[in-house]
Amino acid sequence: MAGLTPTAGSGRAANAAFKKQLNKVYTWYTGGFIVFVIVLAILEQMGLPRNWIGFIFLIATVALYAGIGIMSRTTDASEYYVAGRRVPAIYNGMATGADWMSAASFIGMAGTLYLTGFGGLAFIMGWTGGYCLVALFLAPYLRKFGQFTIPDFLGERYGGNAARFIGIFAAILCSFTYVVAQIYGVGIITARLSGLAFEIGVFVGLGGILVCSFLGGMRAVTWTQVAQYIILIIAYMIPVVWLSVKQTGVPIPQVIYGQQLQKVSERGDQLRVDPKELEVVNIFKQRAAAADAKLKDVPTAMAADRTAAEQRLTDLKSSNAPLAEVQAAERQVAALPASEEAARASYAAAKTANAGRAAPLNGMPNHAQIYAGNPDGTEAERAAFNDSRRNFMALVFCLMVGTAALPHILMRYYTTPSVREARESVTWSLFFIFLLYFTAPALAVLVKFEIFNNLVGTPFDQLPAWIANWARVDPTLMSVADVNGDGIFQLSEMKIGGDIIVLATAEIGGLPYVVSGMVAAGGLAAALSTADGLLLTIANALSHDLYYKMIDPNASTSRRVTISKMLLLVVALCAAYVASQKPADILFLVSAAFSFAAAGFFPALVLGIFWKRASSAGAVLGMIAGLGTTMYYMAHNQVWMRGIFGITEPISLWFGILPISAGVFGVPVGFAVIILVSLFTPAPNRKVQELIEHVRYPNLRGDTVQSLGT
Repeated sequence: MAGLTPTAGSGRAANAAFKKQLNKVYTWYTGGFIVFVIVLAILEQMGLPRNWIGFIFLIATVALYAGIGIMSRTTDASEYYVAGRRVPAIYNGMATGADWMSAASFIGMAGTLYLTGFGGLAFIMGWTGGYCLVALFLAPYLRKFGQFTIPDFLGERYGGNAARFIGIFAAILCSFTYVVAQIYGVGIITARLSGLAFEIGVFVGLGGILVCSFLGGMRAVTWTQVAQYIILIIAYMIPVVWLSVKQTGVPIPQVIYGQQLQKVSERGDQLRVDPKELEVVNIFKQRAAAADAKLKDVPTAMAADRTAAEQRLTDLKSSNAPLAEVQAAERQVAALPASEEAARASYAAAKTANAGRAAPLNGMPNHAQIYAGNPDGTEAERAAFNDSRRNFMALVFCLMVGTAALPHILMRYYTTPSVREARESVTWSLFFIFLLYFTAPALAVLVKFEIFNNLVGTPFDQLPAWIANWARVDPTLMSVADVNGDGIFQLSEMKIGGDIIVLATAEIGGLPYVVSGMVAAGGLAAALSTADGLLLTIANALSHDLYYKMIDPNASTSRRVTISKMLLLVVALCAAYVASQKPADILFLVSAAFSFAAAGFFPALVLGIFWKRASSAGAVLGMIAGLGTTMYYMAHNQVWMRGIFGITEPISLWFGILPISAGVFGVPVGFAVIILVSLFTPAPNRKVQELIEHVRYPNLRGDTVQSLGT
């Protein structure tokens, strides 16, 4: 912010005064946000409509971020790219926490834990462990190099433009994949707050992203992310604490987690053998079998479906049925597949959808079950256990290594005043991230307890309003139907997506709607903060690394910043368009980004810092091989990507590893290729090797090494 820029001088006194000023500003900001929520709560009790509350949260928070962006506008390269390298460790840790708390962390993680139980802990373990790798192997050393971006480091370390160009490609690939997931989350939240269609909500939310990063670059993004972290952590904690008090009387959800987990597991075991639940499961099995039978003779099935639909329409008209029923029947006739190919796709989709729900609890495992299958069971159960364990460990590995190599996170450590503060800010990052990650497992269990015990068995005409509200936002995320026609809600009759668990927590717990609005604002802050950092990473890679470093080294500072802003706008619009197509669930998109970052960057970064012998040819070929292996495995085994590339050959998993963890193959390939090629190609010149020595050993003075080009 303009008002948060320290005066001339870079000594300790100036930094201390700057930090004191920041403390004052953000203390007032936090108090103001709490007062804002309290005022809205009072207005809700006085009759303020819910849709107004949603609009107020949406407009107020986006306007706040826009205001910070406007006050932080700059054309100075150092301010735009690295916030002037003057962000104190604690605030850089908070900004990194917000940058990290993406839609996947805030929205998707607790939902994944809700749906998969123990398996979801792989995300917490991997993402948290990744910051240990950042602190030990990368952040302080990269800060000491003193460049602006990760491709910039690769270009300096390995020399020439080849490594820089591959770094640019990898940065764009993983960041674009990641930012699509964030904008998808923004669309969901904006639609829920405003009532707009999801596709429109995506582009409305995009405006909030652009105003933060467009004018002030890293400077604006940093101070916006600090503000966003404060909102998102308050919004995340309040509903969980409320559920904890409501269910147990204890206001610390992490303490009662084990107690509620046991109750949820016991209730889940009861529901698995409940006659009504099994009745619904059998209906889905019958529907899946019927769809399978239609696939065996598609023309006959098409004719039978049309005859049945037209006969029903005729019967309704002849019996003077209500107009709504007649119109629904007419739409059903009009929606029948027009071709055999379309009918085959429709029947296949129906078979898959019904087969997926033809299991107790919609296929959810026992929440406390460590892996699928049984190590002491049948051969099939042992195979399932081993596959589950391998996939759990592979996912933890990919997320750890990917976290340590994500360019938009590593860029944050270029903004601190010194190497020491870069290391300290990693510690603060872990602390601020821990607050949410330590709470997410408890949130998942508390929500599951609420649904299992208080929602199941409710008459359909008495179901809470939040179910219908979310079904209107996106039927693929929430749908409920009385499958067995008994008028009573069974768990198997509800399809719920993990992406709405957190956003619906306040409503599930019966809290006032203002809390739901606050949670949505927190989710919006999480998605916006990460999207800002990702878009800035892409724009900087193109403007600084591609245009300035490779195309026009004589470009002026203002021209470089202007080009970065133009590219940021173009990339944002492209990402919003892709997100509006709902390409895949948030968690897969995010995990794919981690695999790309792990395979593309981690081997080259680690070996570039710790092995003087790593050569330019080795780095280039290693990054290509690692990324190529990862992309090949995903393209051949992930359903959405198979469709994009038109791959029809059978899915072939290596060692049973799912495509979400494709980086587990790309990373070792990258390491192996860099090492082997480096051993058979000329070593880096003396100047590069001295540079590595200077960076690695703390007894050599100086926070930032001299650039190779000077």
